[in-house]
Amino acid sequence: MTARKRLAFVVATKDRPDDLRKLLGSLVAQSHPVSQVVIVDASAETGELLPSEFPGLRVRYLRHLPPSASRQRNVGVEAVDDGIELIGFVDDDAVLEADAVERMLDYWAQAPDDLGGASFNLMNSGPVGLQWLKRSRLCQALGLYRSEPGDVAPSGWQTLMGTVNQTRMVEWLATGAVVWRREVLRQFRFDEFFDGYSYLEDLDFSLTVGKHYKLAVVADARYHHYPAPGGRMRAYAFGKTEVRNRLYLVRKHDLSLWRCYLGLIIRMTMTLAVAVCRVDCKALQRALGNLVGLLQSCAPARLGRPKA
Repeated sequence: MTARKRLAFVVATKDRPDDLRKLLGSLVAQSHPVSQVVIVDASAETGELLPSEFPGLRVRYLRHLPPSASRQRNVGVEAVDDGIELIGFVDDDAVLEADAVERMLDYWAQAPDDLGGASFNLMNSGPVGLQWLKRSRLCQALGLYRSEPGDVAPSGWQTLMGTVNQTRMVEWLATGAVVWRREVLRQFRFDEFFDGYSYLEDLDFSLTVGKHYKLAVVADARYHHYPAPGGRMRAYAFGKTEVRNRLYLVRKHDLSLWRCYLGLIIRMTMTLAVAVCRVDCKALQRALGNLVGLLQSCAPARLGRPKA
């Protein structure tokens, strides 16, 4: 077998010190060592992690304000040591299984030259709401959604990967736990239009890279995601961001604008239904954000950047 490549991880974090320590603990416990970890921290108060907390793990710690996952990742890539061939991104509230890095590097050791990126396999993806609607013949026929994991529809809406049973090629990769060829990251950067929470920056990056390279999910390289409440946008701001970022992505990649608008209206309606049926204030705020975002999209010059 070809020698394993060296791998560095970039971790963009904000206000999640306990989750970050769990992630780093899982990296320390890997059956194959990680060459470097670059932490780009946008927390207002979190202090630098002590190297003694994670013996054997080579950590470089950077502070970055204001918070922006896209910008933090770009800064982190620039800080990775020379000579490391692969650069991964992992969420600060993720945990890798003990052999995940070894399995991922085994895959890269025999990967074709046109493979640009490969994702770890999420083992606790959980149920996805309204699958009956998303997989309906009407949504498929209208090009609003696709049923295959990892696909992207003409509307610009992506299908979540979930847990895969075998390694497969896909059209997009989430940044929850993913590895990219370093030369890819020399050619392309994360679009910093996706500021703050950076919703859909991974889909945008994948669509850009996917025009030149193949993308895969590696079944044997497993991880778990434990969503943390801290560091997320408020519901109203997220509702606006959903609209703003989706429309930007669709226009940028020359996808179907009318299908995107239809999908956004359906999304807003479903969120409003949840708000009414469950008396959910956050869902109501999100739906209101969707509505304001849609109205603002009709006057692009007035469109501001949503704040967390």
